[in-house]
Amino acid sequence: MTDRLLLPPTHLLHSRRRALLTGGAVLSAAAVALLGGREALAAKATGGAAEADVRILNTALGAELEAVAAYQVGAESGLLGKPALAVALQFQGHHKEHASALEATVRKLGGKPVAAKAKYAFPVEKLKSEADVLRFAAGLEKGAVSAYLGAVPLFAERELAKVAASILGDEAMHWAVLRQVLGENPVPSAFVS
Repeated sequence: MTDRLLLPPTHLLHSRRRALLTGGAVLSAAAVALLGGREALAAKATGGAAEADVRILNTALGAELEAVAAYQVGAESGLLGKPALAVALQFQGHHKEHASALEATVRKLGGKPVAAKAKYAFPVEKLKSEADVLRFAAGLEKGAVSAYLGAVPLFAERELAKVAASILGDEAMHWAVLRQVLGENPVPSAFVS
């Protein structure tokens, strides 16, 4: 069954594990709910496992596209110093890679990938310092971790669950790195929820 899936190249997965500085995701409440899987569970129960997988993938794709846009806002804010800007752009690049892999997989499974929104509602009026931008990004990364955590067990195709788990790990690293830069405990508990 793996031959019908488009998975990220192995070298990308290994380089992410080595890097510790990787991409992030911005998830709206709706995306978190969808990745949590109510619709996916219903479709799976009625025999639409592939369709459920496509819905989960499309929700993740929408979140990754939102993350790309959020990091662009941070990069263009003028509030990030050179080191923080470099990290933000690196994280944005990871989100672009996630989005590309998710889009290709949705197509491979016969689905239609979602497109980026024309405009996102980011709280730009509250971003007045580098710390504000980094704290906003860290909160979004934590939301991404929770969303992927909810999605992993819902995939009918186990290879998709593995890829989602890999992205989850990437998002967790982003959250930890951003917390570290903010002077906060990068790993505040033994479990992520």
